[in-house]
Amino acid sequence: MNIRHATVDDAERLTALILQVERESDYLLFEPSERRLTLKEQRGQLEAIENEENTTILLAETEEGELAGYLVARGGRARRNQHIVYIVIGVLASYRGKGIGTMLFTELERWARTKGIHRLELTVVADNHQAVSLYKKWGLNKKE
Repeated sequence: MNIRHATVDDAERLTALILQVERESDYLLFEPSERRLTLKEQRGQLEAIENEENTTILLAETEEGELAGYLVARGGRARRNQHIVYIVIGVLASYRGKGIGTMLFTELERWARTKGIHRLELTVVADNHQAVSLYKKWGLNKKE
């Protein structure tokens, strides 16, 4: 498995990946078919990210070139929160439980340190035990 940063050239495959993960998960914000993410919108987002120092999208790619998961780290826009990123992560159902989340977080942590990111934030449904376990493993503490 290769973890890398997304580029504009990934727009089509990333769009398909996000929509597939949303179809397979009960825990993401958008329900299946609710999001109307277009290739043009995704390409625009990837182009914008290229100019943002505190935002990235990480991709988990198999040796065969299939995208298996993603992690979006969106940085704050104000000076007071530029050191914070909000995280969204998704992994295809057939690849869950195989360490991809751990690999994505490992690269996120490396990237964040090089960018001066000091705080990682995410929201998780309490019943999503697999995700909660991953986040606890990484020291992301539950806030009540």
